[in-house]
Parts: sequence; C-alpha cells; structure tokens
Amino acid sequence: MELELPVLHQDQALAVVDKPAGLMVHDSALARGESDFAADRLREQFARPIFLVHRLDRATSGCLLLAFDRDTASALGKVLMSREVEKVYWAICRGWTEEVFEIDHPLDGGPGKPLKKPALTRFRRLATAELDLPSAGFPTSRYSLLEATLETGRFRQIRRHLKHASHHLIGDTSHGDGRHNRAFRMMGIHRMLLHARRLAFAHPLTGARIEAIAPPDAGLAKALALFGQPADPDLAVRSPEMPPK
Repeated sequence: MELELPVLHQDQALAVVDKPAGLMVHDSALARGESDFAADRLREQFARPIFLVHRLDRATSGCLLLAFDRDTASALGKVLMSREVEKVYWAICRGWTEEVFEIDHPLDGGPGKPLKKPALTRFRRLATAELDLPSAGFPTSRYSLLEATLETGRFRQIRRHLKHASHHLIGDTSHGDGRHNRAFRMMGIHRMLLHARRLAFAHPLTGARIEAIAPPDAGLAKALALFGQPADPDLAVRSPEMPPK
C-alpha cells in the first residue's frame, strides 16, 4: 500500500483525502496492536499538524476530512453537527432492496457506550445484480448497489442499519453474512464494499462550496462491474428501473 494518500481537495485550512480500505484512521482500542495509521501518514505527508474532523472505519474507503489548525477543525465540527455536510456512500448488500427507503433505528455508541441515540440513514438503489451463486436453497444470489446518505453519524451506522434490514453489507466480517462474504472472496473481491464516495460542504472560512469525489479502488471497481457499472465516479449510476432525475 502506498504511504501517501491521494488528495482530493487541499487549501491552506483543510484537506480531503482518499483513505484506502484496510487502513485505520488513528490509534484506538480497536487497533489490536497495529502501528500504521492514516493520521500518522498524513502528518508526514503534509509536513504539518493535522486535525481529523471525522472518522472512517478501517475497512471503509473514501473521503476523509481534516483541518490544519484547531480553529478550522472546530468550525468544521460545528458544520458536521448541524448536518450541513453531505456525506454520500456507495454500499453493496445482499438481496434486492426497495428503490428508495430509509432506516430509522436507534444505535448505541459502540463498545463501552451502551446509550442508544437516534440514527437515520437514507438509501437509494442504484443497480441490481443476480449472480449464479447458490444461496439458501436458491440457484442464484441477488445483490443491490446502494447510495447511502447519513442523516446522523453513529458508530458503524450504515453497516448496522443494513444488518437490521437483513440486507447485510458484503465483506463486513462483524455485521455481515459469512456465506456471501466468502462468495465474493472467491471472485477475488477481498474488501468490505462500503465507500465514502462524496463529501460536500461550505468552506468554514470562505463559504465556497467544496465537493470531493473519491474514485473506486480496484476491488470496488471489480464489484461494480458485476452490476454492469463503470468504475468512473463521474459517470451517473442509475438502476434501469429508475427514471432519470
């Protein structure tokens, strides 16, 4: 894995980088003795202090926002709390979902944080696939490519919400379905299929609109091909059943 992370946007106050799947953002109780963290790489890469504004799970790829000073980090944190940041993810799950749906299901804060808080995720189905993989007595297996928009930011929210709906995220070893995970590994896809594709917000200092789009890596691109979708993130992705916007 390359040491430097691709930069999707950078100015004097902040940056958005493309975090690869499999890299932890920073040291925590979940690190399990690891010593390679995105935060350390970014300090060296930018040769200056960095302040992470939000986090991504180790297995999730895509847009990661950081600031270069405490004041900007604080301002961005307030923007995040006010839900004025658009965070859009791509996810591949088992089963054919509804075309448009939402999951409103409270979640706790993870290990050691049992208090449940409101959690809402909105989903739009972009495409479907039916593969020649026997499953649960059926000769084929069905999958959906989803666009997920977070209205709240709880611990592993998308992963846990999809489990709650029995549309387990592919490649998720904690909340997913082992049979389908194994099927994708046999096809050479060894990562969790959750990608922070787009991050959009107003710059806290200038008010300018910032939009960052993270391209799929090789593993995600291979999975997208199963849906007949191009890997180019600038191309529209739409289910054949859904009318244009």
